[in-house]
Amino acid sequence: MLDNIEADFPEHTPRPAQAPKALQGIRVVDFSHFIAGPFATMILADMGAEVIKIEAPGRGDDLRRYPPVHPGLNHGAPFVWTNRNKQSVALDLKSPEGVAIARELIATADVVVENFSTGVMARFGLDYEACRKIRPEIIYCSVSAYGREGRFSDRLGFDPIAQVESGFVSMNGYADREGVRALSPVMDISTAMMACNAILGALVARERSGHGQAVEISLFDNAVLMTGYATMQHLFSGANPQRQGNTSPDTCPSGVFQAQDCSFYINCGNDKIFQRLVSQVIDRADLASADIYATGPDRIRRREELFAILGDAFAQKPWSHWQARMRVAGVPCGQVRTVGEAIRSPEARERGLVTRIPHDRLGWVPNVNLPIRYSRTPIVDPVAAPAVGQHTENVLRELLGYDDARLARLAEAGAFGADAARPPRQDVEV
Repeated sequence: MLDNIEADFPEHTPRPAQAPKALQGIRVVDFSHFIAGPFATMILADMGAEVIKIEAPGRGDDLRRYPPVHPGLNHGAPFVWTNRNKQSVALDLKSPEGVAIARELIATADVVVENFSTGVMARFGLDYEACRKIRPEIIYCSVSAYGREGRFSDRLGFDPIAQVESGFVSMNGYADREGVRALSPVMDISTAMMACNAILGALVARERSGHGQAVEISLFDNAVLMTGYATMQHLFSGANPQRQGNTSPDTCPSGVFQAQDCSFYINCGNDKIFQRLVSQVIDRADLASADIYATGPDRIRRREELFAILGDAFAQKPWSHWQARMRVAGVPCGQVRTVGEAIRSPEARERGLVTRIPHDRLGWVPNVNLPIRYSRTPIVDPVAAPAVGQHTENVLRELLGYDDARLARLAEAGAFGADAARPPRQDVEV
């Protein structure tokens, strides 16, 4: 596990030492778990916010147990992927002492993020109304399945459920079989991005007005948005999208073709791209000038015959030949890759998408960078995801001014969990 990391991926290149951070001075208290909430707060952390992740003592975020779990970390790859640049504080929110500490942390914060089931934060006394009394200018972001109000607010939801209920699955796959979910948690990721955008907007609004506010993002609401313009097409036509496999219902020729050595995808999004494809790439100027292929609808009606012509041509040469010609001709194309091939590809290496970062136990762990590039406030240098409660003592000492005696009393009262005599000290910088 991680055997070839030094050979496969470069060491992370540090940001300029004196460069400012986009969210310098912003503190986030993060009660979220799984993906949608934590990924949103990780983006904020990458932008320079201080993110304090509140976890249950011992077990922590349930995502820690998603495989593969590295024995040297006691958490798995999905948790590493979504929790870098955070400090972990372990608090038992079922104890009055744990909740009291959480309230003290909130009093120092700019943002609170939570994605518990509806009603849980209110039972803890940590809902928006309670938090705004602690800190009136707080920005309080709730990520829920179906919203915090209304008839469906009690429903639980996960990414695949949002995919099927939004109509997203009905659009994907092949016409002769049932729709297929995306294996990537696309609804969680896009919900996280939406939550991050909403929080940033609320921070700008607070800067102008001085007022905080509640922010809510629903997984289901976002999933409906993620069906794209198919929703508006349905409203115009009354028809539901039909599964097209790897072809496009709107453009032609767009789909997967086979070179001598591998599969690749081309996307002819307009007439000019098609004309460049047939005249400059496969040397068939006659197709470019043929009236029967003049427009997108014309080509869609003759998709099978056009795909057969292109398929015969592409099968004659390797991908390297076609890629070079299509790049010169300005035809969008790409090799069909596995995940492993994609992260080791020349494009990924050129962009520095996957690097390795130091880890105190393993030496190195992999890191998948955000696609954001700032010219003045570069993304912060990544620090690996924390162990459960790794920063509890440091945060309470340095942020809240707790001394040994107070920490001991709180540990005895169960604020850090029944099995914690006192929170372990970890002098790890974030």
